[in-house]
Amino acid sequence: MRQIKCNSLECGQHVLRKATHSKRRSLTMSIRNLGSLFQPRSIAVVGASNRPRSVGFALMNNLTGAGFKGPIYPVNPNESAVAGLASIADVTLLPEAPELAVIATPPDTVAPIIAELGRKGTKAAVVLTAGFEGAEGKARKQQMLEAARPHLLRIVGPNCLGIAMPGIGVNATFAPAPILPGNLALLTQSGAIATSVLDWAQPRGIGFSAVVSVGNMTDVDFGDMLDYFAMDRGTDAILIYAEGLTQARKFMSAARRAARVKPVVAIKAGRAEEGARAVSSHTGALAGADAVYDAAFRRAGILRVSGFEELFDAAATLARMPKQASNDLVIVGNGGGAGVLATDQLISEGGKLAALSAATIARLDAVLPRTWSRANPVDIIGDAGTERYAQTMTALLEDPDIHNVLVIYCPTSVVTSEEAADGLISVLPTGEKSARKNVFASWIGEATVKSGRTRLAEAHIPTYETPERAVHSFMHLVRYRQSQDLLLETPSAIAPVSAQEREKAGTYIRQALADGREWLDAAEIAGFMGCYGIPFVRTGAAADGKGAAAIAAAFGTPVALKIRSRDVIHKSDVGGVALNLVGAAAVEKAADAITASVSKKQPQARHEGFIVQEMIQRPGAYELIAGVTTDPVFGPMILFGHGGTAVEVVRDKSLELPPLNTALARAQIGRTRIASLLKGFRDRPPADIDGVVAVLMQLGNIAADHDEVSEIDINPLLCDQHGVIAVDCRIRVRPAKGAPQARMAIRPYPQHLETMLTAGAQHVSIRPIRPEDETALRALAEAVGDQGLWHPFFAPLRDRSHQTAARLTQIDYEREITLVAFDGDRMTALVRSVSDPDFDTAECAILVPPGPAAHELSAGLMRSLLAALKALGVHNAELRFPQDRNEMARLAAELGLRPTSSGAWGALDLGK
Repeated sequence: MRQIKCNSLECGQHVLRKATHSKRRSLTMSIRNLGSLFQPRSIAVVGASNRPRSVGFALMNNLTGAGFKGPIYPVNPNESAVAGLASIADVTLLPEAPELAVIATPPDTVAPIIAELGRKGTKAAVVLTAGFEGAEGKARKQQMLEAARPHLLRIVGPNCLGIAMPGIGVNATFAPAPILPGNLALLTQSGAIATSVLDWAQPRGIGFSAVVSVGNMTDVDFGDMLDYFAMDRGTDAILIYAEGLTQARKFMSAARRAARVKPVVAIKAGRAEEGARAVSSHTGALAGADAVYDAAFRRAGILRVSGFEELFDAAATLARMPKQASNDLVIVGNGGGAGVLATDQLISEGGKLAALSAATIARLDAVLPRTWSRANPVDIIGDAGTERYAQTMTALLEDPDIHNVLVIYCPTSVVTSEEAADGLISVLPTGEKSARKNVFASWIGEATVKSGRTRLAEAHIPTYETPERAVHSFMHLVRYRQSQDLLLETPSAIAPVSAQEREKAGTYIRQALADGREWLDAAEIAGFMGCYGIPFVRTGAAADGKGAAAIAAAFGTPVALKIRSRDVIHKSDVGGVALNLVGAAAVEKAADAITASVSKKQPQARHEGFIVQEMIQRPGAYELIAGVTTDPVFGPMILFGHGGTAVEVVRDKSLELPPLNTALARAQIGRTRIASLLKGFRDRPPADIDGVVAVLMQLGNIAADHDEVSEIDINPLLCDQHGVIAVDCRIRVRPAKGAPQARMAIRPYPQHLETMLTAGAQHVSIRPIRPEDETALRALAEAVGDQGLWHPFFAPLRDRSHQTAARLTQIDYEREITLVAFDGDRMTALVRSVSDPDFDTAECAILVPPGPAAHELSAGLMRSLLAALKALGVHNAELRFPQDRNEMARLAAELGLRPTSSGAWGALDLGK
């Protein structure tokens, strides 16, 4: 094999590499050098101390007592030894470059220390020191970053507890409690929360693969750590305590990727307004509206919980019970009351009791006392022993329609908790946990059940202290899987807005900004909405009363007349609105009255004519609200809910991050109370929910297409069985800041990559893949055949499943590019690339069926892909293929890749 790099595929392949010479991205999205942070071979402690109750003292005690195998270098000019280790007076005198440095020195000393460590070759540092807030602190923070940047030295903190990796004997924290090894990564923005969680977890036997107190997140942040621990094989689940986030797109991209690999569970502090203010003063981060964080976590696939116990319960459930087929549950126990409590909790949270088949009831009749419940919950009576638990579970687990079982034990003097646990453990399937059904337990009580819980924990059976907690944790599993399924649901396609219509919509915005206005008027709004196909009440603009009367006559219906003035925002307040006008004479008379009223109440207002709008008569239609709001952290958000004049009182709304597809829009509608009314009831037919879906999707498109739009408020949006129509709307615009679409937390569909390609006799369209392409992708996989699906990108398509195809069509445009060629409705080829979090290298692959145009298709697609990667900021692209693919070698030569003198494939500058 000839290659220059092979980091993800087995041998027997060429690796073709090309340097894109793109504009280098900053380290705002990077896992570079995090290996030195979380897998260090040597550690220096700058500020180590022998003074009891100091941070440096506690830090050295924890670090030397955790069992780290590498060298530890205490640095303190005033000590000859610390914790039994020879002290070094200054970092310049260290015998080697420590891979990790932990710094607990005064704030003004941190930047010089970082600079010296960087010069020595250190690649990671944890700064425990506080004092980086306020104007003076911000200057220190900037000095620290500038000292680290030339050396690519990564920094956790400042103002943090430290980090710990118990599995390799690293406890670089000043936490008081020992930290057990385990498979949970805890990432927290609060050091105090970290110490509390660790103190709570230790007696419960909960262990961690890593504990990271991120502090002020000056460099390493949640996005970086999600990227790292998503790939960490020692981490089964990621737990987050967050007070506020920055760099929303980076976070969302990393979180979406991590949540597809393993469970991510989060507590977000600051739910109440008062709590949000406390968070802001604590971390200096923008807390943002709590509903916005709900929407962001939901879209990323993160499960949000409200407290520590719930955090660990959810993590244990998700990590140990990965399969979830349904929300139905069988409850088994030796006490009827406990089963009733579990049932109440299950039903209140939207679950349901599983039905027992006649065959399963017959099997249970044969092994249980005649007085058993003969229904679910399965009451196996208070004297149930090891054998009865085992026989009951055998019958239930062998029923193919039963997927989830909660087993309850209430203490009795007849059977010990250990004996009951042994009965359950003895019949569980062995082997990979993926082969198991979901079985979890609640051994109720404390004094007499501890040893039984220990047995269950050793058998990796999730165990809870009460039936209610057990069921609540099970429903976390249900909701988590439902959210993952929703994110992979195949949406319907809708016709895209043309470039001409987008440009026309932009003219209304540019005109308003040129006039010094931040609100579009009704005539502009009508034209703007028309560009995006959002039904809007018929609207016309006139210079005077006569012109308004002519428009009203043309409408032939009752109309509303409004003053047109950039200076009048609340028109009703100054008598600038007249309703239900019939006939030209009435309109002219109303125009005179409006002019007089506005002139009197707001004499400085400029009169620019009148707006004429048709009065909509839709008795019985539902009043909805739909719009766009802009969050300071996550950018544009799509709002939907129950509208009308009481919108603030009813408070029935749901938020979603754009861009939307049909599946996401339907789910957003479904989260509101008014959704049940829209479905129809009694003699009310179902309303046009499809029309609402289309409006929400187009609002998402508007947010992506026009960075100047900061606010849209459609209220009411009338909806009934005949359709939807916007009756009133406000659109606020402001000059755009930053790069196009940079404010979007999720990178929208990259429409600019659409093009045409001629390959032989074929004229195909090239565009990025979309979620609705799932069926076409599976058809392409069928045409290529299993043998052609050799690359790991495409090998999962051999199962032809919805889930696999959905993961390849519903991509993160921030890190992935998949370009597809379509001949009509048929997908004829694709190229795919996935960039590493540093945007250093993108791995590329080609999927093209054999045929006379295959080579030209591959070449055209690859050229488009390489250009897109260059624009995205990726530095190198790698193309991999088996050695026997001669046609790929020919393609490589055409793309400018040539063998080097050593026989490897070399790098060429695409800019040349």
